[in-house]
Amino acid sequence: MLNADRRTLADATALGTESLRERIAAELLTARARTAELTDCVDDRDLTTQHSPLMSPLVWDLAHIGNQEELWLLRNVGGREAMHPEIDSLYDAFQHSRAERPTLPLLAPAEARAYSHEVRGRVLDLLAASPLEGVPLLDEGFAFGMIAQHEQQHDETMLITHQLRQGPVALDAPPPPAADQGPLPAEVLVPAGPFTMGTDTEPWSLDNERPSHRVEVAAFRLDTAPVGNAAYQEFIADGGYDNPRWWTPEGWEHRRQAGLTAPLFWHRDGGQWLRRRFGVTEPVPPNEPVLHVCWYEADAYARWAGRRLPTEAEWEKAARYDPATDRSRRYPWGDAEPTAEQANLGQRHLRPAPVGSYPAGESPHGARQLIGDVWEWTASDFLPYPGFRAWPYQEYSEVFFGPQYKVLRGGSFAVAPVACRGTFRNWDYPIRRQIFSGFRTAASVEGS
Repeated sequence: MLNADRRTLADATALGTESLRERIAAELLTARARTAELTDCVDDRDLTTQHSPLMSPLVWDLAHIGNQEELWLLRNVGGREAMHPEIDSLYDAFQHSRAERPTLPLLAPAEARAYSHEVRGRVLDLLAASPLEGVPLLDEGFAFGMIAQHEQQHDETMLITHQLRQGPVALDAPPPPAADQGPLPAEVLVPAGPFTMGTDTEPWSLDNERPSHRVEVAAFRLDTAPVGNAAYQEFIADGGYDNPRWWTPEGWEHRRQAGLTAPLFWHRDGGQWLRRRFGVTEPVPPNEPVLHVCWYEADAYARWAGRRLPTEAEWEKAARYDPATDRSRRYPWGDAEPTAEQANLGQRHLRPAPVGSYPAGESPHGARQLIGDVWEWTASDFLPYPGFRAWPYQEYSEVFFGPQYKVLRGGSFAVAPVACRGTFRNWDYPIRRQIFSGFRTAASVEGS
């Protein structure tokens, strides 16, 4: 993967407009290199096939990336005329469900590539001439940063499609480094007290991360690392999928109807658990965080273990709050952007790192792997923060608020650094398993 200059956005802004332009260009180029990696590794038939009704054909994502870039940057920022207005409705995510997108008259792969390439060339010209201030969409390069994040989010979606597709192996990457450490404590203590949740200062933060607000959190204990495969196999072996005692009524009904017996992509072969990972069948590694579990499974495991899922506020306090300074950091380790020594991000390894990895990314409370590796389910519904204001469009967050979605935090190995920070909020239906989701558990402290 191409890596962008990892100066913080605040650093780039402080150094001046030209430095900020360089940072934006680097992020856009990084995203486009990843898009090419995900779409050039398969043939046209693969690109136009719908590999799962849950996902779009890869060629839809490819053209949608270009269409959103044209809409927001060339039209809204640059005031340009639409290049191909007849395709706008085809790539509007709200007009057509993923299941019906293969039936649309989509651009062919060569046309989608040419369109996205032409849009990007015009955008880089626009970037060179834009003041990056004075207009809300341009202040600190927000619109450009939003588009870089959007492309990387679709790259993660396309990586999910690659995991779901059948056929020859198309992607490869080296394994993550081995965890080099002694025994870790099973859990860390996060003392009671208020902290600042959300942000008002992260230049490219999205509307659901804002505004910052003080939240009082009771003392709790949190797993030092995400729950691993070996621990999850104990839940299975103890009949966790067969006992309604551990499941919410809705979760038990879903487990029964969907026939859940193990994480997605796992199957039993004799006395061994195997999994399919990007076209390769391999033994389930006991020391990796469990992956591809839905919220109901995570919640059931936590109940079986005598614990619970952390709330979103608990997760963010554990990840960001520094009691020594009484401030909330951008990341568990501080304000500097992620390095390969701190977090597993950016499709670098195509799998989570072993449980307990990345001591350099440890939070002030001692928790590890809060950023990267696996998205972590929380107990919380996806709701607006006090004082929320939809911006720059309602459809990014506001239309999804409600109890039907659960919040995930922390990113995964498939998430790019530009789209991952301590305040970043993801959400999905509690039945979703194709996403790169795992979890860790928490426990309240009596008397707090």
